[in-house]
Amino acid sequence: MKIYFDTCSLHRPLDDKSQLRVALEAEAILGALALCEAGKQSLVSSELLVLENDRNPQAKRKAFVAGILERASGLVKIDEEIGKRAKELEKRGFKAFDALHVACAEAGKVDYLCTCDDKLLNKARRQTDLRIRTISPLELAEELTE
Repeated sequence: MKIYFDTCSLHRPLDDKSQLRVALEAEAILGALALCEAGKQSLVSSELLVLENDRNPQAKRKAFVAGILERASGLVKIDEEIGKRAKELEKRGFKAFDALHVACAEAGKVDYLCTCDDKLLNKARRQTDLRIRTISPLELAEELTE
């Protein structure tokens, strides 16, 4: 199974875990990443994830995410086709970076795009033609344990 995590989900393990949802999502993401590390699942990265991470001014978060991205089994390079798909998604109301993440995940032929962003989740779930399934970290954990 191929998994693409957006930037907010890759940062979740470093977020303040005083809220139950954040703590549970952080553990779910760390568990999924451990499965990728063990070769039981595949982690797919993108040039967009690398770019977003390179722009992060917080050194601890930047280093944490860079370490994850380095272990990805695939890297999606942004090309004209991804750009066209992202523009199409933007016209449907996706934010620019969210649209690019969806387009990259589709181009990477992933099974799941994992995000903690409720707006992205809701927007993606209303689409009928996405070639990926967009899910929360807790839903991903359920899928990986079935």
